[in-house]
Amino acid sequence: MARLTINGTTRDIDVEPDTPLLWVLREQVGLTGTKYGCGVAQCGACTVHIDGEVVRACSMPVSALTPEQKIVTIEGLDSPAAQAIQKAWVALDVPQCGYCQSGQIMAATALLAKHPKPTDEQIAEAMTNICRCGTYNRIKAGIKQAAGIAG
Repeated sequence: MARLTINGTTRDIDVEPDTPLLWVLREQVGLTGTKYGCGVAQCGACTVHIDGEVVRACSMPVSALTPEQKIVTIEGLDSPAAQAIQKAWVALDVPQCGYCQSGQIMAATALLAKHPKPTDEQIAEAMTNICRCGTYNRIKAGIKQAAGIAG
């Protein structure tokens, strides 16, 4: 049994200790905004925040988490930075297929929480998620627009 705090709600989840957080979120809790991509923590489709830090949920076993840690998924993301990112994404038509975008938004929101006016280098360092459609230039422009930086 795992006790996790997800999007502000503490839940008891009956899973094996080595179960990845991604499967708990999707299968046990029903939060399907966090996507499965590669399964080896490389693509970033499964990005969530744990205590404000970017974490790849596909490689995080539930046994490594405590009830005190705050897990936030795309469904629970609610901050001024998140709202600015989402508005910029819409205004600039960032997504194409959209599959990676919840992970991209999670990574971008964490970036703006740490660096409200990020440099190009900070954006490149933080945005390691893969976009199969290649919308990287629009993602970068969206981050800059959300941060109020001329692009």
